[in-house]
Amino acid sequence: MASVRRELSEVRRLNRDATVDLGFALELEKRRSQELEEAYYDTVLRLTRASAYKDRETGAHIQRVSHYAKVIARHLGWSGDDQELIFRAAPMHDVGKIAIPDDLIRKAGSLDGGDRKVMESHTMIGSSLLEGSNSRLLNMARDIALTHHEHWDGSGYPHRLVGEQIPIAGRIVMLSDCYDALRSRRSYKRAFDHDATCRVILEGDGRTLPSHFDPRLLELFRQAHFEFETIFEQFKDVS
Repeated sequence: MASVRRELSEVRRLNRDATVDLGFALELEKRRSQELEEAYYDTVLRLTRASAYKDRETGAHIQRVSHYAKVIARHLGWSGDDQELIFRAAPMHDVGKIAIPDDLIRKAGSLDGGDRKVMESHTMIGSSLLEGSNSRLLNMARDIALTHHEHWDGSGYPHRLVGEQIPIAGRIVMLSDCYDALRSRRSYKRAFDHDATCRVILEGDGRTLPSHFDPRLLELFRQAHFEFETIFEQFKDVS
């Protein structure tokens, strides 16, 4: 009987040791995964900054788009982790512009057909830069880079995707980027104030149409647009 008790005790000890070892291994794997995600984020953020040097858009624009996207994700009921994920992925939306010629990036006025095709290729380039990883961050960033100019009604680019064919992260950043572009001064346009920007997004102006946006996100914007205004004022461009 004593020997049976000893054997049972040994089994329990081995089970405890195995549980401790497994817990340590899982914690170590989690830590390594987090460190790898941070390394991915740091590397691609450097690419994003490099592309911003070439563009007429600013670092403040990149910050604002991230904050707008996080606001929308919160109103959609996303978890805190997923809100942070899109906050980190959104700045990479225009990373493909790093490969677009400088004279085209800085060209004043509207683009002709050939130039427009080259400019639009930044979506495909950005996607190719970010693909091929198991990282959730890079996978979301790839989807955003590829689809943030797609329109709900199928009139966008590069693939003229329709409705829910467009990844939700791409739809969120498309709306966020559009709001900020309207609010910002460009060589070919004046800056709109918040009220005018809301009218364009919610009612259309011929160039931008409500049908371009996911109707659910459009309704969220109608309810949360003041948060966008607050973000814009908080992270204004420095003249």
